[in-house]
Amino acid sequence: MRYWRKEWQAFVILMGPGAFWLVFFFLIPIALIWIYSFLDRGPQGQIVWDFSFQNYARALEPIHLLIFWKSLWIAGVTTIFCLLLGFPMAMGVAFAPARWKNLLLLLVALPFFTNLLIRTYAWIAILRTKGYVNETIGWFYDGIAGLIGGGDPTVIAPYEPIEFLYNQYAIVVGLVYVGLPFLILPLYATLEKFDRSFLETSLDLGASQWQTFFKVMVPIAMPGIVAGSLLVFIISLGTYLVPDVLGGTSSEMIGTLIARQFGPSRDWPFGSALSCLLLYVTFIILWVRAMAAGRGNAGAL
Repeated sequence: MRYWRKEWQAFVILMGPGAFWLVFFFLIPIALIWIYSFLDRGPQGQIVWDFSFQNYARALEPIHLLIFWKSLWIAGVTTIFCLLLGFPMAMGVAFAPARWKNLLLLLVALPFFTNLLIRTYAWIAILRTKGYVNETIGWFYDGIAGLIGGGDPTVIAPYEPIEFLYNQYAIVVGLVYVGLPFLILPLYATLEKFDRSFLETSLDLGASQWQTFFKVMVPIAMPGIVAGSLLVFIISLGTYLVPDVLGGTSSEMIGTLIARQFGPSRDWPFGSALSCLLLYVTFIILWVRAMAAGRGNAGAL
């Protein structure tokens, strides 16, 4: 490969569009948000150029720390469920016959072809009191009640719809649906390179199927597990749409709190401080992951 200083014209042509996009649509907006986080809000919601750490101190108040903690908890639970559901699905795609792999990958990526807003509102039709889940449960309930009580309401009470919507459980369901492809695809990329002879060797040496799974497959698939889990966790931590649509008033997450500051509250400095704190948490997570990966590579050498 030629040294880039000798071919700087080609380097500029190839790198220029990407660098322009990153600088003007990523770095500059983040820099503006970071600057706003040190400013104050005026009486009419305007930006007052008075530098202080007041917004960060306000962001660390107990009521806001509770929302941070709730967001971390929901993101962690979402990641665990995605891993429990996504690992078998990734194995199924990776070990499927070659003629079926492209179709299965298409099914995994199919949600990306539909707008997230439409997919999230579809969960309202599924989970509401007169939605598909409650209607299905009610149909089975009425059938069993008719067999047992002969239709007499005094024997078995009529079915009362379950409140699936507007709580933290609905948020977790929506986030698992959104994040599942982000875990399956990196995990599939790792399992696709998996040498199945390792499984046969482990079983031939007397290991059980569970021992083979946890001591052979899981360690080899760990890079995909970590990459997919980080993607799901980070996406779930900062999400706005799912908790806003499926969550209730007591299910506010950090994403909805930030959106409210930039919207109805018109408190851009405080919203910027919350955004920067979320960004700091994300960078710390990625830094810890990079440090752990570096130590793992050093140990392997």
